[in-house]
Amino acid sequence: MTASLVIAPQWIGDAVMAEPMLRALAARGERLSVAALPWVAPVLRAMPQVSEVISLPFAHGRLDWRARRALARSLRGRFDAAYVLPNSLKSALLPWLARIPLRVGYRGEGRVLLLNERLANPSGKPPMVAFYGALAGGVASDARPRLGLPEATIAAALAPVGLERRAYWVFAPGADYGPAKRWPPGHFAALARDLQARERLPVLLLGSAKEAPICEAIAALAPDACRVLAGQTPLDTAMALIAAARGVVSNDSGLMHVAAAFGTPQAAVFGSSSPGHTPPLSPAARVLWLQGQAGLDCIPCFARECRYGHYRCLVEIRPERVADALDDALRSTVGAG
Repeated sequence: MTASLVIAPQWIGDAVMAEPMLRALAARGERLSVAALPWVAPVLRAMPQVSEVISLPFAHGRLDWRARRALARSLRGRFDAAYVLPNSLKSALLPWLARIPLRVGYRGEGRVLLLNERLANPSGKPPMVAFYGALAGGVASDARPRLGLPEATIAAALAPVGLERRAYWVFAPGADYGPAKRWPPGHFAALARDLQARERLPVLLLGSAKEAPICEAIAALAPDACRVLAGQTPLDTAMALIAAARGVVSNDSGLMHVAAAFGTPQAAVFGSSSPGHTPPLSPAARVLWLQGQAGLDCIPCFARECRYGHYRCLVEIRPERVADALDDALRSTVGAG
């Protein structure tokens, strides 16, 4: 059996979208060890085809040369092949320093000497599943990411919050990229109030500590509907809560992709980014995007902030429309599986 090292992406959503590529490698008999930064590692642990997750002791954005060399020495002789998913120079250093014979990746930034099987960088912004899948020789055109968690893990996440499966909603109102990907807090709050009035189920607000202020603002506008868990739950717990939720509403973010990979009914709001590039790949997902509508010819702009200052691509997606999309996603799962 071929022993392969995979250098994982640095973002949660990208790690989820790499799952079909990892599944393809495992299906052809490769034993997979995945090297991942700590905040991404829980995503890889929810993939049964991954035999080992190696937590990388590197700071984000730093070379950490001494730590890379030390880790590489410990990996020498263990692997036959390496697949480097990020395009950065730093990400290709570990397989090269570990002297892994076959090192596969995109040409990226100046990696000619570090990789010995290099794919040409595609033009534009191709779908990310296909982008990663090409490193494994391609994946099926309809491949979608899948994650799984043991029932015990889900039960352990539900117990502290005192909830049962499918008896709560999850909102993920953050997006690390910037405000041009964030649906307004007032809209999230209006939707939370509507769901509470209709179904009397609580809304859990998930996200990182940086997104806690956004969640607090939403909860202040819908105080009887929301519970803020942002910054209070590690990623593995947040993933379990998403897997067991009745439905999820999010921006284009890492947690959106987590919900899709668990098949949880969801409504995903897109602003400056494009669902053609990073869609939630699930039959239970509904995407809301205003391209070609409302006279907005500026989207997708892929900007962090709206250069016009109005954020109409997000503001004009009304809460009622998202509620309808969420209802449709829920109907799609009735009787399924």
